[in-house]
Amino acid sequence: MRTRTVGALSAAVLAISAAGCGSSGSSYANASRPPAPVTLSIVVADGRIAVSPDHVGAGPTVLLIANESTRSRDMTLTPALGSNHGCVTADASSGPIAPQGTARIKLPLVEGTCAIGVTGGDLPPARLIVGPQRESGQQDLLQP
Repeated sequence: MRTRTVGALSAAVLAISAAGCGSSGSSYANASRPPAPVTLSIVVADGRIAVSPDHVGAGPTVLLIANESTRSRDMTLTPALGSNHGCVTADASSGPIAPQGTARIKLPLVEGTCAIGVTGGDLPPARLIVGPQRESGQQDLLQP
């Protein structure tokens, strides 16, 4: 008799707890995630600055900067000459990068055109063109 009571009580507790699971009737705002980050490679060599790719869509971005020159460099992102809008909301800078060193900068890019240069201006800047916002990463599985 005791096992029947314990069994019935266990079944009742299980049924009550299962009834508590589920929605409460209110809707869930499933806001879209931001676009997946894109990585840009920037190389500073003695005599030039190269960026790849040089055309991207707006959204989260990671800049990987390699200083292959023989002296310390400070990378800057500023609105390009003759451009109405820069690709960053405020001027961005990497801080000093040692010779043969690297730096990593995470920042959101906006639609516009940027000049990627070094402080001192002894190298001609590279040009980065940022297009419209990239699509949401909402349906991309296995993204970091």
